[in-house]
Amino acid sequence: MDTLNKLVTQFNAIVAQSTDKLASNGLEANVGIYLNSACLKLYKPNWAYPQSTPVTAETRIFFSIWVTPESLLAQQLFYNIHAFKLRKFPGYRIESRKFAAAFRKRFEPYSRDWPNVRTDFGPLTLMEGSLQYTQTDFDEMVTSLLLRFLRMSVIIDETLSCFVYKSKP
Repeated sequence: MDTLNKLVTQFNAIVAQSTDKLASNGLEANVGIYLNSACLKLYKPNWAYPQSTPVTAETRIFFSIWVTPESLLAQQLFYNIHAFKLRKFPGYRIESRKFAAAFRKRFEPYSRDWPNVRTDFGPLTLMEGSLQYTQTDFDEMVTSLLLRFLRMSVIIDETLSCFVYKSKP
């Protein structure tokens, strides 16, 4: 657990250096230990319902970077984008599989910029990948993933906009 706490400290330092970039893109960060992993989550509050609890909301979309004790030994970190219970998102009419397919189509041009990325998952995991790091380049690798996500996070907004519920006049 001590090692995970050290990683949480590193994640927090990386977020602190990126605060302006995150804010200018409407993104927020949450760092902590989840399911025995040190984890950094990026999200927009409007990607969650209720917005008052975007990190734990039942309906939410977020990007995460995480390290487990086992992956730490292998010097491997993981990343993904999750989309939970979007059918309950007020103001939208979302079928999870259709949302995932629409997102993945928009993500395809970006995919070559993401190491070891896969999109052949069910609708909850929109994409997932991993990369190797060394002790000296861990911060650089995490920052690189964070910046990649900043550049392509707009496709989540674009995909959501396709599912806005419009009542008939």
